[in-house]
Amino acid sequence: MTFDSLPDGWTVWHEEAEGRAILAYRPDVFDTDAFPAPCLPTVYLSPGSPRRRPGGRRGNSDGWTVTLYLEPEVEARVESADDRAGATATAVEFARAFAAGEVDYRDAYQVPREAYFERLDELLGREA
Repeated sequence: MTFDSLPDGWTVWHEEAEGRAILAYRPDVFDTDAFPAPCLPTVYLSPGSPRRRPGGRRGNSDGWTVTLYLEPEVEARVESADDRAGATATAVEFARAFAAGEVDYRDAYQVPREAYFERLDELLGREA
């Protein structure tokens, strides 16, 4: 599977051949005060288990991890896949769900950011 079926607004930010990949949502607008660059929604697809120790054995035998980040430390969704094809399908599904307004980003934040959420609702075309 490839990233050819990404929904509008999502782009492949970085991709290594048969390796990790990063998808980004609307990098064209997440570089201003209205949408700060650190708040750029991203989907990370990476080899290995999220439980793998840093510096531990590398490679694909631990499967793949897909994470939808709303900010560097704010995870909205995390899933594992057995192989890169499954991880790619999950990454595309995360992107689709976000673009369709099916990700409740308010629940992912410990400290509410209502003004930002309202602007994000407008960008996604959804009602709060």
